[in-house]
Amino acid sequence: MLLGKQEHFLSYNGEVLIFQLSKPNHVEGAADKTMNLCVRRMSFNRDTKLFVQKSSGLFSMRASHLKIEIICCSCATDSRTGVILPCILMKKKKRNNVFRYLLLLLHSSNQFEQSFYFKLDYELKEDIRLFTGPSVLWRHANKLFYISSDTCTVLSAPVQLSSVVWTGEIADEGTVVLGTGTACLPESEDEDEFSTSDRAIWGSEFFGYAVKTQKMLTGTCFMPHAYSRVVSSVYVCKNEISKKQLRISLVAITHKNQLIWFQNGLPKGVCELPYEKPCSVKTAVTSSSDLLFIVSFASGNICVVQRRDSLQVASKWQKVKSVLVDDFIGSGSEQLLLLLKDDSNTEVLSTFILTDLGEVNYASGINYKHDVPAAEGLQENGLLTVQALETRLQAGCTSVRELQQHLRLKKKVILESCRALINLVEERTHILPTAKEEGLVSLWDDVENPPHSLSKETSLASKVPEHFIEKLWQRVVGDSLVVGVELTASFYLSLSDVSLSLVMDQDFSLISPIIKCRNKIIKLNKAFSALSVSSCQIEPPPKKMKLDLHSKNDLKKEFPKRCSQLQLDGAKMVIAVTSLSPLLAFHRVCCIVLLHAKKQKRQNDSLQESKNITVLCGKILLSLEDISNGKYSVKMLRDNSYCTGSMEDILAVLAVSVRFSFQIVSSGCTLTPVNSWLLGEMECTPFKECHDSIFCHKAGNVYGTVFNWTLKNPFEGVLTLFCRNLTVLFQCLHSLSRVLPPSCDVKLLRSGSKSILTEQLALALEKEIFILRCSFFSKESKAENSLTWDNKPGKKISDVPVASLLDSEDGVQQFRKKLQNEREESVLSMNQTMNGALYQEIALKIAEAQLSSDMIVWRLSKS
Repeated sequence: MLLGKQEHFLSYNGEVLIFQLSKPNHVEGAADKTMNLCVRRMSFNRDTKLFVQKSSGLFSMRASHLKIEIICCSCATDSRTGVILPCILMKKKKRNNVFRYLLLLLHSSNQFEQSFYFKLDYELKEDIRLFTGPSVLWRHANKLFYISSDTCTVLSAPVQLSSVVWTGEIADEGTVVLGTGTACLPESEDEDEFSTSDRAIWGSEFFGYAVKTQKMLTGTCFMPHAYSRVVSSVYVCKNEISKKQLRISLVAITHKNQLIWFQNGLPKGVCELPYEKPCSVKTAVTSSSDLLFIVSFASGNICVVQRRDSLQVASKWQKVKSVLVDDFIGSGSEQLLLLLKDDSNTEVLSTFILTDLGEVNYASGINYKHDVPAAEGLQENGLLTVQALETRLQAGCTSVRELQQHLRLKKKVILESCRALINLVEERTHILPTAKEEGLVSLWDDVENPPHSLSKETSLASKVPEHFIEKLWQRVVGDSLVVGVELTASFYLSLSDVSLSLVMDQDFSLISPIIKCRNKIIKLNKAFSALSVSSCQIEPPPKKMKLDLHSKNDLKKEFPKRCSQLQLDGAKMVIAVTSLSPLLAFHRVCCIVLLHAKKQKRQNDSLQESKNITVLCGKILLSLEDISNGKYSVKMLRDNSYCTGSMEDILAVLAVSVRFSFQIVSSGCTLTPVNSWLLGEMECTPFKECHDSIFCHKAGNVYGTVFNWTLKNPFEGVLTLFCRNLTVLFQCLHSLSRVLPPSCDVKLLRSGSKSILTEQLALALEKEIFILRCSFFSKESKAENSLTWDNKPGKKISDVPVASLLDSEDGVQQFRKKLQNEREESVLSMNQTMNGALYQEIALKIAEAQLSSDMIVWRLSKS
């Protein structure tokens, strides 16, 4: 290949980068000593359907008595900033067979940066890979070598490799090299006992090597060892840690011209390839969410395998110079760019095919300029047709499922009716199935008036079946007692104003039997796999006029020490926190746990009175002996890389902690140091029950702090801390500030996420409008019954014959007087007055709704 024809192609952020080596032609003396590395950024123009040059860059190198070549180019993560950049590996051959290798980084400004260089007494030829760092990895004499920008020293891995089939990132392991090496035969078996086939299988085996941790990984989690002799290249599609086990999905190509799909180490599908000698495989996700496998062959051919019900060859091409995968047209999905070999045309990107095997199909050589509206209209109509057909198909599937469910219900009703009829004929009592067996929801309500004393409270508590209460638990955290009630799924009601009461079972005449509690709002999803604790709402500044809500005052009078309101949005856990030391003054205490809730009924577009329900959850016992023995203490221990706290322990720690959320934004660097800081300096480990939250095991005041780190994107995230006090918070922030880049912006989120607050505001305004409409019209009958009139109704004119009054002058005067009285009566009838209690009730409801929406608006302005 001529020097001027050395071209390397790379896709980056939807653009095509073309790297070329050339000699400058300005001065004769300088032409022999300088070599230029040129880069051209090409982007796809959707109007002309051609690739046009967007920008270019140049890097000059001294090349006196040297031979310069481009070894390879790829995209790798820069460990300094966390940004993925194009990397180019260059080779300079010196005298005495000394080779100098140079790794360059290309920035968005088309400026080249020299990352590092190294010298070798041999030439790199086998399994050269670029990965995070940037780093270079290669194989030589069945040994694995690598060098990174951090060390700038060539390191050797303690493994023997005959080939490298894949290099990439694995969850919790970092960069992993998957290769084949000589297998070690089992020591318990005699070598002579193995047959020829067994020797062929066990002659080599797969194994993985983690570069950063220098840890060996079992190759069977990728694929069985029996495939080690035939597999030539691998692409890992998905990897994750589930229940402490590494689960991997990958696709491999073999020397037998096959493509095999493996899942969790087992083959799940195979496809025969149309050409011989496959050399590499990569993937693409198209607009229709199809996963495509692109296989390249040594002959320059390309084929695409589609995975739906089975693996099938979807398309194939010949004489392909290079194949790239990226979002070239900016549609949000990936396409294939095939650069075809064409000796007649020397222009770069002059012959190509751009497709996703679906709606996108562009090819060079077609003049789109004179037929742009027709082509675009045809493609747009095809896309709309496919979308409409998909919508109809989904609607049809939904209708079929509903019909199947309806048929199952009819069959169930018929069978139950037959059983009831048989029991009736045989004079037996027919027992209906329980609500739980039928999957029904209980709509049971308790008495209207809440109890006021211990005897009434326990006697009037609703007799709820025992299966409604799943678990009653308690924990001791410092000087706080945490009591939780877990409800079953069958206890599903649209509840509001939910609270727990702790009532002492002993008869103390001098103290109140109701224990003062406080609540944190704790929300759990159905699987209890993710949790969030919201802090107490901040009261806005006082307004000029504020109504006194007597219902809240009455609630304080009735239950002055009951815990505050807690929302149950899909949750099944209610938690209360109280001070422990006053209870221990009695040495041994027995407390009754009561669950209180309100349910509002809606009938004929009007709000009815709320129904108060009270559920007796059980009793808890407290004693100094049990607390001293640590019976109810929170146990947070390390088990490998996890924290062994149970769900109850996690909720107890979060309930007694104070929550702070910080928005961290970095403009120039990614926020990878935050995760390293949590797992390293703070010695945090994730909970087994909830991987989103991690527990701090570092000795000192920060021990026991719970963190939750959520990344919105690589440059923005939200760090939530659950700590005991402000001193711990300041210590954590001081430690974090030392690892964050100086350009980071840290902002305290006082009122929560704007998106959540906006949704809450919309719901609050909707509720306010509903109350304004319903509060008056629902009470219309009461208002009419409570109206008072300022005059007594008399006899109307219509009751007296008009002709008899108009016969005489006295009659006319009488008619005029009666007409005047009736007019005055009509005017007075418009001055209606309403009962004071009814007006106060309506005004109170409106004020509560407006206060709620004003609170959310204030919080939204502060966020």
